[in-house]
Amino acid sequence: MSSAQAPNPTRSAGSAGRLERFWDRLADATERPVEWLIRLCGYSAILFVFGIFFFVFREALPVFGKLDFVEFFTSPQWRPTSQVQVQYGILALLAGTLSVTALAMLIAVPLGLGAAVYISEFCGGKFKETLKVLIELLAAVPSVVWGFIGYMVLGPVLLHTTGADVGVNLLNGGIILALMSVPIIVSVGEDALKAVPDSYREAALALGASRWETVYRVLFPAARNGLLAAVLLGVGRAIGETMAVLMATGHAIQIPRSLLDPIRTLTATIAAELGEAVEGGDHYRVLFVIGLVLFGVTFVVNFLADLVVKGIRGEKGN
Repeated sequence: MSSAQAPNPTRSAGSAGRLERFWDRLADATERPVEWLIRLCGYSAILFVFGIFFFVFREALPVFGKLDFVEFFTSPQWRPTSQVQVQYGILALLAGTLSVTALAMLIAVPLGLGAAVYISEFCGGKFKETLKVLIELLAAVPSVVWGFIGYMVLGPVLLHTTGADVGVNLLNGGIILALMSVPIIVSVGEDALKAVPDSYREAALALGASRWETVYRVLFPAARNGLLAAVLLGVGRAIGETMAVLMATGHAIQIPRSLLDPIRTLTATIAAELGEAVEGGDHYRVLFVIGLVLFGVTFVVNFLADLVVKGIRGEKGN
């Protein structure tokens, strides 16, 4: 080979060095914009929450001077369109919301966590994947379809089996909300259990613990934060649900005294009456005040959960 045809190592090294420096400069030039984009994505959640709160608060503010908040929170009488005496009392609505949410969680939490443990620790192979897909499909069912199921299927069943006056009641709504919350609890709970290192399981089994003892004494304490997050997501799903509870609970304004009493929730009240309320009127503004109450309820739930998580971390630290 002649000297003219032979490759020049110096030239090749120089080209590679220039190309490397080019990519380094390009990376330096794009690093800052990408960093700010990531920061914006992180802060956007906070901005959206404050934006929603500001909108709801702005619409509710004009009625603050007219509304008797003592009556608003302590009276069960909700008569916003009365021609004789208008009354804005949400005690019955608040009791209905909290009661149906509590009942739903009493059903959903054991079912959801039990299913998460079964999928994570006891189930395997193709059946595990099939079961996960089916549970995820439950989460994809629209809420109005769940409402139809509660009204057309579960309602007649409860009517004939319990002797209730109506089939759409607190029990109906609690069961429907539980079925809607279970997929979320299962999905997040299974992820929390899978995140526990396998060394924990192996150590427990080596010490002679059964599989159930391993789950109860090892995995549950180790995955406590994730399991709590799963339950809280289920609570948020139940509190914020509208269409299903509108169709399955009977939509009656009363404080429930049994599981078979019809109820009405805060979210269902907003959904049913906002379209008929005169824009800018007192009734319209009070519905936005109810929205602020829902904000407050979710804030209290999340705050208490944060205290519980911090307490758990403090116990682990000690």
